[in-house]
Amino acid sequence: MTSGHLIKALILDMDGVLWRDTEPIGDLPAIFSTIDQLNWETVFVTNNATRSASQYVEKLASFDVKAGKDQIINSGLATAYYLKERFPSGGPVYILGEEGLFDALEEYGFWHSIDKPLAVIGSLDRELTYQKLKQASTFIRAGVTFLGTNPDPSLPTPQGYVPGTGAVLAALEAATGKKPIIMGKPSPTMYQIALDGLQIEPENTLVVGDQMPTDIIAGIEAGCQTALVLTGVSNESTAKSFNYQPTFIAPNLTQLIDDLR
Repeated sequence: MTSGHLIKALILDMDGVLWRDTEPIGDLPAIFSTIDQLNWETVFVTNNATRSASQYVEKLASFDVKAGKDQIINSGLATAYYLKERFPSGGPVYILGEEGLFDALEEYGFWHSIDKPLAVIGSLDRELTYQKLKQASTFIRAGVTFLGTNPDPSLPTPQGYVPGTGAVLAALEAATGKKPIIMGKPSPTMYQIALDGLQIEPENTLVVGDQMPTDIIAGIEAGCQTALVLTGVSNESTAKSFNYQPTFIAPNLTQLIDDLR
């Protein structure tokens, strides 16, 4: 396997690439030892907004992978960036989500409130109630900006696929007739934040993901090389059905790194 451009950095998706919930995919310490030997920079990017950057550092450490907080970019951070650009002084927002998202927004000056929120943010909320959906849809119907951290309808777990953010957004869409502005992939925002931090050209950066309509299209739009691994939701035949294609397809991250070294 050869590439048109020298690879200097990896932007790695996590769910479905590095792990399925609490189960690692492959020998992660060995994979990252090889990446270190190749002197490739790494950034971890995920549509999952339920954990903060610090929590992802801890999760990576639980698989014996060392990473710094500045190497983690999730859709909660992308949402905070988006809001900060539009509301530089911060303010109240209504959040359907979990601790990681609340923390990311708080760092940028936004807090959860039912008092005149600037935006409604829909994300994965494993303590979702009818009351929360009702409150959020009331604000959206009244014209409050509707943001979604990501469109992923489901999440991979060792028990199979479970409802994701997309399922929460679908309920709000059905209730209001309004579509959210999506912050995470397929928007290339998180990759652009990663590239700014890396200061490496997009063509020398390889985006690795397991989903064609989010990871791969966002990587292509950011101008990066892309690799699809078949350890998540995609298989080779579904991948071939898209009118855009990744630079590489590999059965898993271990094989991809071996093929590229």
